[in-house]
Amino acid sequence: MKISVQAIGLTPHEPLESHVDKKVSKLGTFYDKLQECKVFLKVENNSDRANKTTELILVVPGDDIVVKKTSSSFEESLDLCVETAKKLLIKKKELA
Repeated sequence: MKISVQAIGLTPHEPLESHVDKKVSKLGTFYDKLQECKVFLKVENNSDRANKTTELILVVPGDDIVVKKTSSSFEESLDLCVETAKKLLIKKKELA
């Protein structure tokens, strides 16, 4: 599975990149037809403390799976995205 990370308006530091790789690479174990995962990291322009948005686009046969979460840190929003994506991949595998 190919993993691409795109940060909009920021430069991701090394611990964040390794956290993304570690979490996203585990998604391949839940659905073997997962081809690519695109990760978008963005700081929302608002006064809220929870302004770190992570969006996962999972490229699978048929419709792509898109998960988007916002929280106070990129690690937290990534973890929420991965949890939701894991449930959606398991559901997709059961329906296939």
